[in-house]
Amino acid sequence: MHNKHTRFTVDGSDALEERLENICTQVRAGIQRIIPARKLEALVLGGGYGRGEGGVLQTLGADQPYNDIEFYVLVRGPCLWNQRKYGASLYAFAQDLSLISGLHVEFKLDSLQRLRAMPISMFTYDLVSAHRRLLGTETVFQGCNHHLRSEDIPLSEATRLLCNRCSGLLLVRELLAETSLTEKQSDFIGRNLAKASLALGDALLVAAGTYHWSALMRGERVASFGASADVPELAVLKYHHRAGLEFKFHPRRILKEPKDFRLEHREISLLAQRLWLWIECRRLGRSFSNINEYALSDVNKCPETAVSKNYLLTLRTFGPVAAMGPLGGRYPRERLFNSLPLLLWNGEVSREPEIRRHLQRQLRSAAPDWAGLVAAYKEIWPPYG
Repeated sequence: MHNKHTRFTVDGSDALEERLENICTQVRAGIQRIIPARKLEALVLGGGYGRGEGGVLQTLGADQPYNDIEFYVLVRGPCLWNQRKYGASLYAFAQDLSLISGLHVEFKLDSLQRLRAMPISMFTYDLVSAHRRLLGTETVFQGCNHHLRSEDIPLSEATRLLCNRCSGLLLVRELLAETSLTEKQSDFIGRNLAKASLALGDALLVAAGTYHWSALMRGERVASFGASADVPELAVLKYHHRAGLEFKFHPRRILKEPKDFRLEHREISLLAQRLWLWIECRRLGRSFSNINEYALSDVNKCPETAVSKNYLLTLRTFGPVAAMGPLGGRYPRERLFNSLPLLLWNGEVSREPEIRRHLQRQLRSAAPDWAGLVAAYKEIWPPYG
């Protein structure tokens, strides 16, 4: 467990390190004002800056932070009750601090009791393995040792990672329908292409049982991945992972013509498609010859979830009619798995009635075209990504 990082970044300037330290000092004081000491278990900085590998945007003036900064507020008692009691104050504090600091500050409220009971995921492994402790004892994550075994991260986490990053690629595809781009749109596109590139290698390591919390270590492991493996286009995947890794540590504002972005988007998207199918064939024990066959297949793509919980989530998300339908007992994230591949890698839904009807059923939407179905997808994605 690595929780005593001396730096927030690998090679950021002293001024940037001091700026991030000052934000942590403000956060520590603010959280102690909001959460009573008897309730507060710990305050932890997670994400890249918490692991000492935060991004550094190098400008002519000075090094700037680039990533969001994520604090985990661990509070005794039921999470729902704590959210109702402290959630609004934490949100207001995050908004104020974001405005003052010039970067997005986020507080995630949780409890050690819930964390100890949770199964391992990429998120819990990263958080428990490497973080910066601002409040709480050195043994704050005692009882969470099962979150330290990266080899136990389920293969479904690789699919979930690809789903989230490919959802970013879908948003990029939507933007690239424009004939011109603003600087903000170009920055968004460049950032999401880099995130997807990095995710390709990270998902591969999860599938191989060799994922590591350190991006630097992941870079080494992807680079040395055996050529004998049957991974599709491994050499190209390694190239893109290196590029994604470089962007993670040294992000930059990317300005390109839409046509140049489209070429890059196409290459990364096709590579992600092949890796997605490669992982899913192994995870589900089924052979899918193409992405249409995968998306249209009725195989349960989230078999690890409880049917009773799935009904409740479907009822809450889509209403009673959906809960009583054939997908009522399926975990709602499966709808993303059944929709995203067709929206990102097919996209000709207006010309293919069968695929359009499938997407309308999955997304609970009457939208007749790609743009409308993408809008419906974006409504569902956030809580299940």
